[in-house]
Amino acid sequence: MKARATETQRKTRIQVENEEKILDAALEEFSVHGFRGATIDRIATHAGMSKPNLLYYFRRKQDIYEALIARLLDTWLEPLRELDAVGDPLPELRSYIRRKLEMARDFPRESRLFANEMLQGAPRIKRLLETELKPLVDEKAEVLKGWMKAGRINPVDPRHLIFSIWSTTQHYADFDVQVQVILGPDRGAEGRFEDAARYLETLFLDGLRPKAGSAADAPRIRTL
Repeated sequence: MKARATETQRKTRIQVENEEKILDAALEEFSVHGFRGATIDRIATHAGMSKPNLLYYFRRKQDIYEALIARLLDTWLEPLRELDAVGDPLPELRSYIRRKLEMARDFPRESRLFANEMLQGAPRIKRLLETELKPLVDEKAEVLKGWMKAGRINPVDPRHLIFSIWSTTQHYADFDVQVQVILGPDRGAEGRFEDAARYLETLFLDGLRPKAGSAADAPRIRTL
């Protein structure tokens, strides 16, 4: 359901700013307390506004949550949207892996909130997954298949490849405390990030890189 303030065609600058304040406050509230434990009163307090003022923009807690998750999903999918079918496959995938890892580093609360919703069976956002997530994954799976058929990367199940990139990169956000305990204090956050990036690039790209003498090494014929 849309925010009440968005039911008019145009929003004022103040309305846009207040919606952003509410969603930023809601991210903190939902990431700490979950959907069930979160309260509109605390969200309003964190946003620096009264509860009646907040309810002008969003009628219910669920409306805030759905708007927040929709915003997070849009951000989360942006690196996948940028996977370019006409680009060089290995650099494209390297860039995608690094972007996903950067998001795990820079947006850990968002990642954990989304993961928690998935663990609960996505009861509040299944429609978004069906209408936003699945079509994009299907589209990019076809891009990967095209690269595989052309011999530019080794053949694997494209959707499971995407799942594997998601799971390995998001691990560093969803299990950040565990990662820090195991790796110890010697490597700071930036060091851990670079170590993870190098490892994941090696893991995926070496597995996908065609061997010498494969179809990828053959001269390519440009078609119109």
